[in-house]
Amino acid sequence: MRTYALEDRGSTPLYEYLYRCIREDILAGALAAGERLPSKRALAEHLHISVMTVEGAYQQLEAEGYVYTRPKRGFFVAEVERPRPAPPAPPAAPAPEAPAWRLDLASNRVDASRFPVATWARLTRQVLTEDGEALLRPVPHQGLTALRQAIARDLREYKGMAVSPDQIVVGAGAEYLYLLLAQLLGREAVFAVEDPGYPKIRQVYGKCGADCRPVPLDSQGIPPEALEAAGATVVHLSPAHHYPTGLVTPIGRRQALLRWAERTDAVIIEDDYDSEFRFTGRPIPTLQSIDTAGRVVYMNTFSQTISPSMRVGFLVLPPRLLERYRRELDFYSCTVPALDQHVLARFLDRGHYEQHLARMRKEYRQRRDAVLSAFRSSPFRDRITISEQGAGLHFLLKLETRHSDAALQARAAALGVRLGFLSAYAAIPSPAYAHTLVVNYAGLSPAALPEAMDLLAEVFGA
Repeated sequence: MRTYALEDRGSTPLYEYLYRCIREDILAGALAAGERLPSKRALAEHLHISVMTVEGAYQQLEAEGYVYTRPKRGFFVAEVERPRPAPPAPPAAPAPEAPAWRLDLASNRVDASRFPVATWARLTRQVLTEDGEALLRPVPHQGLTALRQAIARDLREYKGMAVSPDQIVVGAGAEYLYLLLAQLLGREAVFAVEDPGYPKIRQVYGKCGADCRPVPLDSQGIPPEALEAAGATVVHLSPAHHYPTGLVTPIGRRQALLRWAERTDAVIIEDDYDSEFRFTGRPIPTLQSIDTAGRVVYMNTFSQTISPSMRVGFLVLPPRLLERYRRELDFYSCTVPALDQHVLARFLDRGHYEQHLARMRKEYRQRRDAVLSAFRSSPFRDRITISEQGAGLHFLLKLETRHSDAALQARAAALGVRLGFLSAYAAIPSPAYAHTLVVNYAGLSPAALPEAMDLLAEVFGA
């Protein structure tokens, strides 16, 4: 008769510990299938425990199928498939760490150190103190009413857009909004996207099963005749400041695009990315503000203007699509946490957002001027051509070189320098994109410029 060290059970109930011991013997083969277990009384006397404890263990074993009973004969071990020993695990490969770049010109993100931490913390404390109960209530599926009202006021005052808060749908960043639009416009829609363009737009629409067709740009953006040739029913574009080329779509082309949308019953998605950072002239009116036929869906986020971690974006839907959204997609809950929405609403309402934008425009104007000056006085100044539109946080740099983009990128990486090339943004390759860098300067401080120019001189070589 087997003996178990019941004093080692710790805080586990006695019957459960006994059940585990017997179960392990069955799984290990120490108790064979068909073998009769000791009677409850015999095992109780052997282990100096109560019959009730043994009965509890046997009942659990029977309930799980490890043993079975035969009338007037007792408990027997059931046929159980025993676990095979697991093969030795291969040595774990350490997860690769993200490189610590000495110079990163490829990341199109704002300088996170400029985030207004003190103001945001104060507003957060106020919301928790004054609106604690409101944080526990469900948020409307289109977003907090106060936030949508604040966004509508901001759009009216600074972009000349007369929109109702009811037209606004708040969501957790641009990618989520792309998903919503793909579902809203349906699988039968044919999406045209700018080429070259932001690759994630193509990726998200493609993963949603949408028919996504890259359309090459000319000097004014997307030509309407190219949309017709592509059979597009939807076009996703950035007319105020295209990323990565920096193109600004002029008024004549904008009007032509609106006429195309009316004529073909199409939808224009106006992605207003990066438009807040314009350093020369007045802000360019949005396409939505001159749309009289309800053809434009406007979208924007706060990730560039406040912080990359601020995963808050919004759509402005024209009435026809708003009705379809409420009919088909209003089962989705809002994906932005209630606290973030309450704080952002106050940030907008109390003028902090516009003050922050004013500071950042000044900061980035000075940074841009310093970066351009450094490039134009660099050792390789005679081999570069810079294209920039006085807006956005990047510019294009055409390099005279006999090296391929891949060779330059590899040489740069070996020196701890991260470069982004225009060719990487193109779905349809073209020799015209070769040797053109997309220089994102937002994270490049003036103090780092001398070292940056030395590194680039080594990368570019002869």
